[in-house]
Amino acid sequence: MYRKQWQFWIDRGGTFTDIVALSPEGKIATHKLLSENSEQYPDAVLEGIRRVLGISSHDPIPSYLLGNVKMGTTIATNALLERKGERIALVITKGFADALRIGYQNRPRLFELNIQLPEMLYETVIEAHERVSASGEILLKLDEAGLDAELRRVFNEGIRAVAIIFLHGYRFHAHERLAASVAKQIGFTQISLSHETSPLMKLVSRGDTTVMDAYLSPILHRYIDSIVKTLGDTHLMFMRSSGGLSNARMFQGKGSILSGPAGGVVGMARTATQAGFSKVIGFDMGGTSTDVSHFDGIFERVFDATVAGVRIRTPMMHIHTVAAGGGSILRFDGGRLRVGPDSAGANPSPACYHRGGPLTVTDCNVMLGKIQSDSFPNIFGPNADQSLDVKSVNKLFQQFANNITAATGKKITPVKVAEGFLHIAVENMANAIKKVSVEKGYDIAEYTLNCFGGAGGQHACLVADALGMESIFVHPLAGVLSAYGSPTSPR
Repeated sequence: MYRKQWQFWIDRGGTFTDIVALSPEGKIATHKLLSENSEQYPDAVLEGIRRVLGISSHDPIPSYLLGNVKMGTTIATNALLERKGERIALVITKGFADALRIGYQNRPRLFELNIQLPEMLYETVIEAHERVSASGEILLKLDEAGLDAELRRVFNEGIRAVAIIFLHGYRFHAHERLAASVAKQIGFTQISLSHETSPLMKLVSRGDTTVMDAYLSPILHRYIDSIVKTLGDTHLMFMRSSGGLSNARMFQGKGSILSGPAGGVVGMARTATQAGFSKVIGFDMGGTSTDVSHFDGIFERVFDATVAGVRIRTPMMHIHTVAAGGGSILRFDGGRLRVGPDSAGANPSPACYHRGGPLTVTDCNVMLGKIQSDSFPNIFGPNADQSLDVKSVNKLFQQFANNITAATGKKITPVKVAEGFLHIAVENMANAIKKVSVEKGYDIAEYTLNCFGGAGGQHACLVADALGMESIFVHPLAGVLSAYGSPTSPR
């Protein structure tokens, strides 16, 4: 017996938004949209649902047609990468104002002379007069009046989010809760408490995770509110970094960092197992980045990680990411070719999209004939009615070839330039796969490359050759597999 409502599984990536829908009759429908296309629609997720249902962009979405809507998103990830999160204040026990800045004093690059310290997410620090011993004895009662005055000062400066981290607060919560009540009375809209966000020992990692939660949660909640406003009482769920699903109202910044890629890992593992492959390497190449993962029957997770220079302690799928997606921008710096880390994203997007974008990895495949314009629908350009812009791609690669010839004195053709850039991108992706396989002692020759993502199929054979892998698995829904993986959580 089929459901009487549509089920939607969605992955909102940095470049594309993938839609997989199960109709009331049990049939699968798919759709792919640019995540940002303000000329055509305000939000790709809502537009994708409308298009699958056959509803005009200006008409409301009938919530009675929808069952569950399950999403993975990179909204928080992109905000962290671009440092576009919420303005926040850190409230910490007096004497520990610099604890998160000092961190663990690790030096990942021992011989680097010009050490660049990571940028702190918090804007200002408030030292709270309080102290609780490791056994729970109150050594110094919280000075509520003093804290109130300091919080009002930063509130008047426009800060509306606060992260509260007290020494031994993971175990003894009274002072953190008291400080939260002071902040709530003043009017702070986002209050993250360390004993709720990361109730574990170690002040630094607990503090970093709480700060990140306060930094990202408001952005997520604003986006969720905009979706809920349109979808009404539809059951909306989000994929967490750990691979599980969370109710939209319970979805927090700390669990959102790998929300999108985690769905891909689940989908990769499930489809490979169904096809009879027990050892697989996930190769998810999208528009902005490539995510790789390892699976041999068990989902691998990490609990301490550094993402975009920020330490975080929360369960996450073990995923290694490199900035080598279809939209990775190509550059020549006068001496060498470079691919990424910057991405053309959905706006302006690759040069072949008729939106005035720069040359990217996708344009390499257009130049080399791997992407055929005649095989694509006319959905490009400002009005979404043009074919791929092959002419502009040829012209821009010719300019690259001229620049390289002028700089090196060696004549080179546009085709050779495209091949060179593509070789660099493939090596970057192959090296990423080695991080989760060869460097951990796994024999890569025993594994199957599970290729998915919108750009994965264009490069899977080249990546497999670079690694000595002999088998590649491509699921029929490989182009939208991160969305397809959203319905099921790993056991």
